[in-house]
Amino acid sequence: MDNHYFSQTPQAASSPKPFDTVYKGVRYRFVTDAGVFSKGEMDKGTLTLLSAAPERMEGTLLDLGCGWGAVGVTLGKLHPALQVTMADINERAIALAADNARANGVKADTILSDGFDKIPGQFDYILLNPPIRAGKQVVYRLFDGCRQHLAPEGSLYVVIRKQQGADSAQKYLATLFKEVTIRQRNAGFRVFECKKGRSNDV
Repeated sequence: MDNHYFSQTPQAASSPKPFDTVYKGVRYRFVTDAGVFSKGEMDKGTLTLLSAAPERMEGTLLDLGCGWGAVGVTLGKLHPALQVTMADINERAIALAADNARANGVKADTILSDGFDKIPGQFDYILLNPPIRAGKQVVYRLFDGCRQHLAPEGSLYVVIRKQQGADSAQKYLATLFKEVTIRQRNAGFRVFECKKGRSNDV
């Protein structure tokens, strides 16, 4: 598993690759690297996940499995009132996420963590592009953790391709959350918005 982006210490030789992009009229410059998910570009799943985020966001946001920081940095720059936390198991990813946040003028906390092991507190928003290749057991453990760390009135956004188990993931999420709706569809990807329901139900 050490050769995968969801390992703690990538074995692939470092070969940084910067790129520029514009999202919602705002320009970003990111540095990516080997051994970290989606080198050199903003992948379709992440773009679909970002498109499902609310137009206005404030409070606390967790970019879980942040990679090089695409989601946390993008939303943090678009919504300056957000308190952004980015977490990943991958040491190289966390270093990149911290650097990319600084380079784009975003204040964010970065946490090296296997799932929620080192992540404290609850969040108003959690966004997750799960590591499907790590296996269903790992992905569903992340879903469980998301429920525990989601604020009572918060929202979880999860993007999954239909071909990679979106239907079964939706069914499992429905066992954890009161409300699970499809927020966005694009190129085979689905984004599920999950809510706990009324405060007195949690």
